[in-house]
Amino acid sequence: MDIAEEVMARVRAWLSYEYDPDTRERVQYLLENDPAALQDSFGADLEFGTGGMRGLMGVGPNRLNIYTVGRATQGLANYLRKNNAEVNELRVAIAYDCRNNSSRFAEIAADTLAANGIRVFLFESLRPTPQLSFTVRALACHAGIVITASHNPKEYNGYKVYWSDGAQVVPPHDKGIIDEVLKLDKSDEVKRKGDQGNIVKIGRELDEVYLSTLLANPLCTTRIAQETEISVVYTPIHGTGGTLVPQLLKRAGFKNVHVVSKQREADGNFSTVSSPNPEDPSAMSMAVALAEENNATLVLGTDPDADRVGMYARNAQGELERFDGNQIATLLTYYVLEREKELGLSRGKRFMVRTIVTTPLLDALAAAYKVEMRQVLTGFKYIAEEIAVSEGKCRFVMGAEESHGYLVGCKVRDKDAVQACLLLSQCAAWCAKRGTTMSDELQRIYTKFGFWKHAQHSLVRKGEEGRREIRERMAQLRVHPPKEIAGEKIVRITDYLQERCYCPATLNEFEKPRLHADVIELETEKGSRIIVRPSGTEPKIKYYVGVCATSCTPELAEALDLRIAQIFKEIVNE
Repeated sequence: MDIAEEVMARVRAWLSYEYDPDTRERVQYLLENDPAALQDSFGADLEFGTGGMRGLMGVGPNRLNIYTVGRATQGLANYLRKNNAEVNELRVAIAYDCRNNSSRFAEIAADTLAANGIRVFLFESLRPTPQLSFTVRALACHAGIVITASHNPKEYNGYKVYWSDGAQVVPPHDKGIIDEVLKLDKSDEVKRKGDQGNIVKIGRELDEVYLSTLLANPLCTTRIAQETEISVVYTPIHGTGGTLVPQLLKRAGFKNVHVVSKQREADGNFSTVSSPNPEDPSAMSMAVALAEENNATLVLGTDPDADRVGMYARNAQGELERFDGNQIATLLTYYVLEREKELGLSRGKRFMVRTIVTTPLLDALAAAYKVEMRQVLTGFKYIAEEIAVSEGKCRFVMGAEESHGYLVGCKVRDKDAVQACLLLSQCAAWCAKRGTTMSDELQRIYTKFGFWKHAQHSLVRKGEEGRREIRERMAQLRVHPPKEIAGEKIVRITDYLQERCYCPATLNEFEKPRLHADVIELETEKGSRIIVRPSGTEPKIKYYVGVCATSCTPELAEALDLRIAQIFKEIVNE
C-alpha cells in the first residue's frame, strides 16, 4: 500500500524525539506492519467538533492520545485567555470515567491548563458526567472538561468541553475553541508541565453538595420510598454510576437496592458485556437476572459516564418489561407533571424541551398540563441552551431525548442518569402506592393521548469512504425524496439544512424551520415521521421512524411493528 508523502511527513514527525519512546515505538510498528492502520491514524486530524472529540485510542493525529488531548486543551486555554482577559484567576473543572486511559488523559489536560496558569479542580477518581456539569457551576468555573466516550465500545475515548453555565459549549464558544485548536501546528506549542499548585484535587465534598442538591428537589420526597419499600436492581455497567447512584437511592429512603456485583467495579474493558450501552438489552441481562432472583419491581442501568439510563419494570402479570428511551421519557414526563400538580408546584410559566427525534407524545402531555413544549436539535447541549436563555423568565421543568437522556430542574445542565435513577425509582414507588404499575400507567397515557411506536436504525460507515457514502445518501434524499413510503403518501418534507419545509406533491412551501442542521424529516398522510441525520459523534447515519395510532392493542402494536419494518426497508434502500 502506497502512503502519500504528506502522510509520511506526519509519520516522520511522530518518530522524532519530540514524542515519548512508547509512542515512537508504536508508530514504527505501524510503519513496518500495518500500512492501512498507519494511513488511517495519520491521514487526517481527529476532528475537534462542536462539543469536543471522540474517537479510537492510539497513536497519530487521527486518534485520541496524550498529544491530541494536550493540543485540544491548549486550544481551550488560549480561547479562555482571549475571552477572559480581565479575570485574575481562570478556573476549570475536570472529571473522567472508567475507560482505559481516561485518568491519564485527565491528568494531561490538568497539567496543560496548569502550565497556562489556570486553576484546575480535578476529581480524585472517576465521576459521572452530570456531576462535572454541576461542579462547573458550583465552583464558579469558566469551563469544564470530561474524559469519556459515553456508551461507545472499549476502544474509544472522548473529550467533552463545558462552558461556565455547566452546559456543553454552543456558538460562539464552540467555533472559537475549534479555531484556536486548529492554529496549533506543532507539538511544542502545547505547554505540558505547569505549577502543580494550580491543581486542586476534589472528591467527597463535591459528592455531598451534588447529592444534597438532587435530594432537595421537591419531587424527591423520601415518604414515597418508605411507604412502599419496593425492590430495585441497579447496574453501573462497570462505570461511574456505581460511585453515587446506590448511596443516592439509600439516602432517598429505598432500603431494598441490589447492585450487580460483577458490574459494580470500574472496568475500562467492560468485561461482562459486548457493549456498555443500557439501550442494549444484552448490557442489562445480568441486572434482569438478579431482578428475577429477588423479584425486584424495577431494574435500572447507567452507561459508563452515567448520563443515560436503561430500565425494566415488572408489569401486572409479574413479568419484567423493557422500556425504550421514548417510553421512559413519556412515563417520566407524566410522573413529573402529575407530581407537580399534586404538590401544588404547577403555577407560573413553565416549559419543557425535547429533541426533534423524541416522541411527539410529550407535546400532548405538556399541552394537557399547560406547559410550553420546545423542540431542539439532537444533542442535550441544545436543551441546556434553552434553559440558559429562559433563566429568570420561565421555569424549566424537564428535558428529554430518545437516546435515554433526561433532566428535571436546572441545577445540572446536561442529561443526568444519576437523578433519573432516583426519579424513576420514585415513580415506581408512586405507582405501587396507587396499586398500579409503570406499564399500566403507560397504557393509560396511550389511551388518553394516543399511541406512538418508535424505532431507530443506524448504518455504520467507517473511514473516508464511509463519510463520503453518508454525504451521498443525504444528498440523494434531498434531490430525489420519495413521494410515498410503505404505501403512505409523503405530505411534508422538512430540510433543516436548506431551511425549507414543503409538500413534495404540490411544492407548496410551509413555514421555514427555525433550526439549522444536516437533518431531513418526512411526514406521511397517516402521521408517520421519518427523520434521517448523520451522527455527530459516530461514523454512522441514523434513521428514526415513529408511527401512531389512536389506541394500543397487541394486534395493533404488531401491525405498527410491521409498518416500521417496511418503512426502514424502503428508506434505507432508497
